[in-house]
Order: sequence, then structure tokens, then C-alpha cells
Amino acid sequence: MVNNVMIVGVGGQGSLLASKLLGHLLLSEGYDVKVSEVHGMSQRGGSVVTYVRFGDKVYSPVIDRGQADYIVSFELLEAARYVEYLNPEGHVVVNTQTVDPMPVITGAAQYPENLVEKMQAKGIKVDAMDCLSLAEEAGSSKAVNLVLMGRLSTFFDIPEEKWIKAIEECVPAKFVELNKKAFALGRKSE
Repeated sequence: MVNNVMIVGVGGQGSLLASKLLGHLLLSEGYDVKVSEVHGMSQRGGSVVTYVRFGDKVYSPVIDRGQADYIVSFELLEAARYVEYLNPEGHVVVNTQTVDPMPVITGAAQYPENLVEKMQAKGIKVDAMDCLSLAEEAGSSKAVNLVLMGRLSTFFDIPEEKWIKAIEECVPAKFVELNKKAFALGRKSE
């Protein structure tokens, strides 16, 4: 059986570190892992998507519509944009932060309202939390990625100490403690 995680966000939010951390952890657990990064206009605040697939044997790095077990989203609109990739039993783990896309910035469109409620109304399991506040509590607004990984970890049957070890091995030494704190806040939040 292959498990599928999509990590979606806006350029510069740390989704690539999150996918690297998750891939590293899953490899250390003995899974065959494929990670595929799809960059949009990441340097311009555009959409960034990463696929993480793992299992006994993974043949393709790509996740098709209706296949994702988890969508981890750094931003609300990105979660709504990719929700069609979620399988019927899947979960969306989403940061409630909003980042205005270019059409909203230029006034050509309005940011959609009540996105969490709209997804839930479709029967989608949504775990929404203010990851930005928790990241700031940990010491940096840039730690949203580790808050999200902490929350995602609650869905996996992998001991917390193994997640911590992966953080220590993937994050630059000077940021390890801050990232471990952000991970813990995400893991413990309700």
C-alpha cells in the first residue's frame, strides 16, 4: 500500500524543508519514499506543491486527483485549490493564515471567505489551526512549517522522538531548538 501526502503553500513558506523532513523520517522508518517538488512562481509568492509518497514500493512520485491521504497546507486558499486531490477518507491539515494572491492584490478578485466551512460542508475532514501564532510563540514566524509537521505527526504511528531526530538531522544547527519548539506546539495544539 502506498500513502500519499501533498504539501502545498506559497513560495518562501518553508514547504521544501517540510517535505525534506518528512521524506527523511519515512526513509529512516524503512519505507520506499518518493518526493517530487512542483514549483510554480515560488519566488513571486506563487503556488508550490510537493508530493511525498511512501510505502513498501513506490513506482511514481506523482499524486493524482483523489489519491492524497493528507494535504498539508501552509495557507487557506492553497488548501481549497488542491482539495480535489484528497481521497474520500483523507484529511486536510491547514494553517488558517491567508496570503493574498496577485489577483487579490491588484483588486481583480476578492479572497474567498469561509474556506474551512466550505470544505467541511463538502464532508472533508479539516484540521485548521493558527500555525503562524504558534510559530511566533516558538520564536519565528518562519517556523510555520514545523508547526504543521507537528500537527501532521499526530496522524502517524511514528514515535515523537523519531520526528525530533529527523528535525535534528535536517535543520541547520542554529535553528534546531526553535524548530523543535514549533513542532511541539503544533503536536500539542487542539
